[in-house]
This record gives sequence, C-alpha cells and structure tokens, in this order.
Amino acid sequence: MDAKQIRKTFIDFFESKDHQFVRSAPIVVKNDPTLMFTNAGMNQFKDLFLGNEQPVFPRVANSQKCLRVSGKHNDLEEVGVDTYHHTMFEMLGNWSFGDYFKKEAIEWAWELLTEVYKLPVDRLYVTVFGGDAGDGLARDEEAMHLWLNWVSNDRVLFGSKKDNFWEMGETGPCGPCSEIHIDLRSEEERAVTDGRDLVNQDHPQVIEIWNLVFIQFNRTQDGALKELPAKHVDTGMGLERLVRAIQWKQSNYDTDLFTPFISEVEQLSGKKYGQEEQIDIAFRVIVDHIRAIAFTIADGQLPSNNKAGYVIRRILRRAVRYGYTFLGFREAFLYKLMPTLAANFGAVFPEVAEQLDFVSKVILEEEQSFLRTLDKGLRILDQIKSELDEAGLRVISGQQAFELYDTYGFPLDLTSLIAREQGYSVDEVAFAKAMAEQKDRSRAAAEQETGDWVLVGDEEGTEFIGYDELFTSSRIIKYREIVEKKGKKFQVVLDRTPFYAESGGQVGDKGVIRSAAETLRVMDTRKENELIVHLVDKIPVDPTLEFISEVNRDRRELIMKNHSATHLLQAALRQVLGDHVQQRGSLVNEELLRFDFSHFAKMSEEEIEQVETIVNNKIRDNIALQEMRNVPIDKAKAMGATALFGEKYGDYVRVITFGSDYSVELCGGTHVPATGCVGFFKIISEGSISAGVRRLEAVTGGQAELFVREQLKTLRGVQEMLKSPRDLEKSVATLLKEKAELRKELDALQLKEAGHIKAKLIEEIRVKDGMEVLVAEVVLPHSDALKKLAYELKNERERFVGIFAASVGDKPQLAVVISDELVSERQLDAVKIVRELAQHIQGGGGGQPFFATAGGKNSEGLSAAAGHARNLFSL
Repeated sequence: MDAKQIRKTFIDFFESKDHQFVRSAPIVVKNDPTLMFTNAGMNQFKDLFLGNEQPVFPRVANSQKCLRVSGKHNDLEEVGVDTYHHTMFEMLGNWSFGDYFKKEAIEWAWELLTEVYKLPVDRLYVTVFGGDAGDGLARDEEAMHLWLNWVSNDRVLFGSKKDNFWEMGETGPCGPCSEIHIDLRSEEERAVTDGRDLVNQDHPQVIEIWNLVFIQFNRTQDGALKELPAKHVDTGMGLERLVRAIQWKQSNYDTDLFTPFISEVEQLSGKKYGQEEQIDIAFRVIVDHIRAIAFTIADGQLPSNNKAGYVIRRILRRAVRYGYTFLGFREAFLYKLMPTLAANFGAVFPEVAEQLDFVSKVILEEEQSFLRTLDKGLRILDQIKSELDEAGLRVISGQQAFELYDTYGFPLDLTSLIAREQGYSVDEVAFAKAMAEQKDRSRAAAEQETGDWVLVGDEEGTEFIGYDELFTSSRIIKYREIVEKKGKKFQVVLDRTPFYAESGGQVGDKGVIRSAAETLRVMDTRKENELIVHLVDKIPVDPTLEFISEVNRDRRELIMKNHSATHLLQAALRQVLGDHVQQRGSLVNEELLRFDFSHFAKMSEEEIEQVETIVNNKIRDNIALQEMRNVPIDKAKAMGATALFGEKYGDYVRVITFGSDYSVELCGGTHVPATGCVGFFKIISEGSISAGVRRLEAVTGGQAELFVREQLKTLRGVQEMLKSPRDLEKSVATLLKEKAELRKELDALQLKEAGHIKAKLIEEIRVKDGMEVLVAEVVLPHSDALKKLAYELKNERERFVGIFAASVGDKPQLAVVISDELVSERQLDAVKIVRELAQHIQGGGGGQPFFATAGGKNSEGLSAAAGHARNLFSL
C-alpha cells in the first residue's frame, strides 16, 4: 500500500463502524489561549471533552494536520537527527463522545492493524497504565483483561504515568491510555534481545504507532481527580510511523511520504541521500520542515517575530541553515519544493494546492531575508574570532553567542558548528544561562494563576442572541478569578448573552451586566474553546440573581459599520487587483478597520482611488444585508461564498451577502442592516507587512469625515503659508527644488571647510614607531564628511593611523582608519580600538579592521576618548 491508500483505508474502516469523517482542522489554533498550534487530533474536539459543546456525531474519525514545536510537545531538536520525529505530521484518529469505550476501541484497533493492514502479531506489543501511588490510581486492570482477549500475556506491559496516563493540561479531562508498539528490527536482532525489553526505551526500530486514550476523569485545580459523567475515547496514530511499519522501512523518511521530496533535494543540491550522516540529517530536516512551513502558511499563519509566526520563521530558518551548511545552498531553494508538496498532498489538504503561488512567494521572501542575515552573522563571527586570536583564546563566550542569536537571529547550533570547523568552541553553559534568564523575564511578565470555575447553574453552554438583540435577561452559569502580575481579572459565563466575543478580527463587545444588587462592567468579551467569556471588573456578590445584560449600543454600531465596510472592501480589492486577493488577517473595532490581504505589489494611487470609488458607490446604493444562518457548508461554497483560509468552519455556517453578485462571505460577525448605514469610506494607509501581504487601514462614517476634515485643514494651512497660490502643487515643487539647490551649495561649502580642516590636521600628524599617527578632535556637519576626511588622509599618507573624536551634528562620533599594511603587519584592528574608545561616549561601534566607527550619547566624553587614544600610541 502507498501512503494515500493507507490513509484512505483507515477512514473507510471507521466509516464502516458508523464513524463520521471530519476534515482536518487548521494547524493554527484560534480562540484557545493554551495552544498556538494543533498538536493532536483531539484539539478540534476539545470543547466536547470540556462540556462546552454537545456532539453532533457520537463517533468521529479523521486525519489531522499536527505541529509539535512548542510547549510541552516540542520535538524540534530531534527532527532530522533520528528517523521518526517530525515537526508537522498527520494524526489518524477515531473518537467516541460518550458512546463506546475501552472494549470497542481495543477490538477495532487490533482488527485494523492485524486483519486489514496485516501487521505481524508477533511484532506487536501493548502497554496499559500501571497505576500511580501519588494519585492513588490503581492500574488499568480493565484494559489489560480486554487486551488478553487478543494478545498473549507476555505482550502486555504496564507503563508509567508518564507513558500511559494522558492529560490535556494541568487541569481538565484526562485518563489512562493504552499504547501499541511495533518491533521493526531484523530477525537476527530480535533473536538477541526480546522486543518487550525495548518498548518505550527510545529504540529507533521499536516504536509506538497508536495510542488509545480512555478519558474518564477530570483534574481540578487542586490536583484532585473526579470521575466524568460521560466517558470518551480519543485515539491517535501517526500516519508517518504507520506507513513505515506497513511498507517495512527502517526510517519514516524511506516511505513515499518523503522520498519524492528527497529526490527533489538531491537534484537541487547535487548531493546524494544515504551516504554521509550529517548530509542525511540535512536532507531529513529540509523534507520535514517544508511540510510544516507550507501547511502553516496555507492555514493563515505568516512568519513573523512573535508567537506562532516566530515559531514558523524559526523552523524555516533551521531548514535554510542546514541546506546552507551541509548541502551548499547559497540561494533560496525551499520554495522550489512547493509543486511537489501540492502534488502529493493537494487531494487530502487542498488549501496547499489552492495557494501554491502565494505560499511559494512567502517562503522565497523569507529565505532571501535569512540568507542576508546569515551573511551578516558570519561577518560578526569573523570579528569575534579575530579578537579571540589576538587574545590567544579559542572559546566564544556564552554572551557573545547569545547576542548573535538574540540580535541577529544567528542560532547556537550554527555558531557552534562553524566554531568547531575552525578550531574554536562555544561556552554553551553560559549561553544556556543567558537564554534561561531571557525566558524567565518573559515568563514572569506573562505569569498567571487561573482558578477553577465556580459553577452556579446547570446549563452547559451559552445562547448567543447578539445578532438580533443588544439587551436581554441572563443568568450566570459560572465565574472565576485569574491572578496575573498586573493584577486580578474576573470572568463570567452567562446562559444567554447579547455580547459578541472577539472573533474573525472583530473585537469583543463592552457594556454592563446588572442585577438588583450590583452592576458588573464588561470590559471585553472573548471566546475561549468556543465558550463566550465576559471579562468583568469584579466577582459577582450574588451570582444566583437574575441579571440584565446590555451591550454598549453606540460602540457596537460603529464596529458594525467598519465590519460591513470590510466586506465591501474585500470585494472591491478582488475587482480591482484580481481574484488572487485573499484575506490574511483583519481588525475591526469602533475606530477603524484594518485589512491584510495577499498581493505582491504596492497599490498605486489610481488603484486605491478605484477601490474607494467602488466601496462608496456600494454605500450610496444602500444595499440591504442578506443574512442566512445555518447554511450547509457545501451549499454556501456553491453560492460562491468567500471563506478564510485557516478558519475552522462547521457543517453549518452563516452567510453574509451585500448584493448576490458583489459580496458573499462566510462570517460570524455583526453587520449594519444596509450599506447606506456605513455613511462614507476612506482609506488612510497602505503598506507591506510581510512577504506577499499588504495592509490597508480605513475609516468610515464620522471617523472618515473627521479624517477628511483634518486633511483639508492641513491643506488650507499650507496654502496660507504659501500666500494662497493659484497652483499649490507647482509652488511646493518650486520650494523643494530651491531647497535641493541650497543643499548642494551648503554641501559644497562644508566640503571646502573639511578641506581646510584636513590641511590643519596634516600638520598634527606625529611619526611613532614607523607609523604616521593622528589623534584629532573635529567638528563636522555629517558622518559622510567624517568618512571622506578619514579615507582621504588614509590614501594620501603612508602607514597611517587616524583616530577622530568628532562632534557630528551635535552628536558624538568616533572613527578609526588604519592603512592596510599596518593591519596585516602590526595586527592593528580599527574595530577593537573604536570599541575601547566608545566607552567614553557611552556607545558602541563596529566596522572592518581598516575602518570602524562608533556613535554614542555623551558628547562630553569626546576629549577623554581622544586622550585615551593618545595614550594607546604613547603620543
């Protein structure tokens, strides 16, 4: 069987057992503060386990895109080094939500593996939970006896809490699990060592392939375990490992999930896989990482400098640096693997094929950017090594390595690798200390303690009525307190609410929740695991009372105007720029709208004007909102509804239409009843935020009027300053031309003055130890003049050392220039000298051994720097 057949067989098998197939959720997690990425198949069903939702189907099966590169499940550093860890992987799974339990899960798992996939029984082992004295939990005798119906006693092993007790987090649903392992070693190896002795011992050929989790407890904040009223089954089987077992390969990377990519990298690099270990690791890193990068970008997460975006950038850069160091790539190459990815995964995950050009261009831009960073880091590393050589040292300090990492994105493993190749080492203990200190600072800033929910009512979910009402009676279901470094926060959940929770770019509602006894101020409304959570200013005194919930109407109406305008904007952009325009992010609040979209060129003024004209025409047409709720997803797509890549949609969706031939979108936000309510639309900025993504900001209604009024006010002010000329544009152009001419005249005068300064400085040069040395304090108009002066003296004099303490535009600056022959003969280094002198002006600098500069904060230290320089050369 090939990988596609193996995946399909799994789904078909469980569909025959009355399971509903559910498509993979996006790999990027939204509305869950505990996760950045989907790291297990159960993530999209978390609300069912938490009781926030009721299951539509009691039995479900799917193949889920997963990413494990952060938090508790972080396999990044193992990826490529061994043959079975991955960043992105597919998790096959079947679930029961209060339906079947251990008996059926075990029976079907065994049937599929041994009767359908035909895996050899004598190579399979199972583990069950062996109990834990700390929690007082007995071992899972029930699972053990059920397994003995299918396997012999010597193939059932008891595992530890670490291996055989699954927990969602510090609190929440949990339970014992039963793992299935396979021994893929040769017959000769098996004859020497019993496979059961290698289970869970990190043996590369004795691996876990399936985990059956039996969720039967809930762990509370105090660590106690309570039986759940309904018991669930959650299983997870990595497709990569399963394919390896069925195809009888020694490595996941030898399966047809990866071999097409390895062949492609061989062609691009000219290197061969399977001949040298370090090169093989580089191959494995690249073919693994391209999947994680591509799937995540396709699901809407662009590389960036924070949170999930930073993780993806780190994965991409790890792949680039392995290619750079071991496969000889000096130009972007990862993006060239995208057609192969789309061809191999487009059928099961169509979002990659549908966005092939966009994802490829984003990866290309990121690769090119990092390659520039690599070159810069290598130059800095060369400077560090020169300083070490001069001091007779061979160890790069942990602080230097950390600065390379923190400032320039230069990773420790690459620093260590280059150092080892050239006979140096890195103080990795000190680096780890610096890294830990940084993490401690970040952790302290974000640290919080979340209390257990205090339950008030019996209801399990919230009815949202905010599309139709902004005022209703409510009862509190539960509430809790969260303690953070910044102070305390309080949350309440209602049985019914008009408050819209932040989602899809639209901010959450504000307002009040009041009873006969008190008023709670709602400062924000958010969605956590599909639960509508109201952030309030205090804990309710009597939560059992009936409350009146009221949204701030004025604020909501402003938000609705901006949200409806966002829909009109997206349709206009597609009309003007093309169908390639896709939403990549948005913000809708009461002040403005921000819209990020895929496009690879700056919008021209004409294009911006066209978009504004189209949107304002639609506003004047006063098109009535058409809202359809609970539309089957397939019907909505057939209507041409625009969906957002990376968004999780259920089987039934809400469709928002402003003109059936203009704007039709899947949307959960709030909108004006007709476009005329928007009033007026004005774009206030356009720019790039990342590779292939532009950002527009716009205002509507009163804010748009205010913006235009302020612009006109500024324009009138300029007219008055210029004595109200008939042609304002021509007058400004004339002024700019005159300014440029005066600037040229001034530069000429300043250069002439610099020439006079140079003549005076030549008289101050002193001969010392066969060198012409000049230490001078000067005043110059700009840094270019300083550089020009230094180079002219260097070119005109022989064996010259010039040190300049300059006041440049009232700011202190140092420059050191050294003749090339002195750099080689005397081992003089301008960088080292300028850094030593820069201490006097509270600054720092850099450059090349023959020329270096430094800026600083303390102008009064220039004389001290000059004196220090004279002492260095005994002048």
